[in-house]
Amino acid sequence: MSTYVFGHTTPDSDSIIGAISLSYLKNQLGEDTVPTRQGEVSPETAFILDRFGFQAPELKTHYAGENVYLIDFMESSQSPEDINEATILGIVDHHKLGDLKTATPLEMWVRPVGCSNTIVKQMYDYHGVEIPKEIAGMMMCAILSDTVIFKSPTCTKEDTKACKELATIAGVEDYKALAMEMFTVKSNVLNDTKRALVLRDFKDFMMGGNKLGVGQLEVVDLAVFDDMKEELFEEMAKLKAEGERHSVLLLLTDIMLEGSQLLVLSDEPTQIESAFGVKLADNQVWLPKVMSRKKQIIPFLEKQF
Repeated sequence: MSTYVFGHTTPDSDSIIGAISLSYLKNQLGEDTVPTRQGEVSPETAFILDRFGFQAPELKTHYAGENVYLIDFMESSQSPEDINEATILGIVDHHKLGDLKTATPLEMWVRPVGCSNTIVKQMYDYHGVEIPKEIAGMMMCAILSDTVIFKSPTCTKEDTKACKELATIAGVEDYKALAMEMFTVKSNVLNDTKRALVLRDFKDFMMGGNKLGVGQLEVVDLAVFDDMKEELFEEMAKLKAEGERHSVLLLLTDIMLEGSQLLVLSDEPTQIESAFGVKLADNQVWLPKVMSRKKQIIPFLEKQF
């Protein structure tokens, strides 16, 4: 019976590429694993897969009775509904400890770095397994995406080291130029529905008994959102009601200006204001130097709630 490797719901590039890279490593170590995904592939991830000649992993949303490895998450709110009926053999992640529980011991690779694929690179090194050129290229792109080309406050020396080593393996001389191509694709928000945009990189978190949904869109020019904010708010309102969420937040991150416009719909907007020490105007506020949901948004919300 195969073991499945997958990332969080509404997967980003780190989740999709991480499932592929971790599955390949496990197979080289003698296990029978298959990379899967819980949601649709984003335009950025599709660009990476196409660039290095890979297909998207199989879409799979139910894992009852299966053995699984999780990558890039360990929160029940980002898991398949039947995760408690699966056997978690291991977790590879760069986030805080989540609320998942296991009945048996498991392999844990958790590091305070900017990208899960940085950890997978360290696992390849630890086990002495050679990384194929194409997988190395995808892992490099995942790191560049998660660290926003090393601009994110989550980025560490380990991330930059892994990225450069992966670029050498992949034969990519100008990895920053490739990263800008990738972010240009990511900035194309005109061809998706507004709901798809809000959900492109969206995660739910339980805080003090409340469900908060936090999405993020990273672009090279914030002006692309000028004529669509009203529609984004409409979709945020629908998601808030449908999911019985206390709050829905959407970060519109400009990687060139290195800051984010925060859109907020909340039962208690004053709590959001208190969390960040700001005053909302028309349910939004500019947050300079804020680029990381993981490090600059979620911890402040958790402290508040």
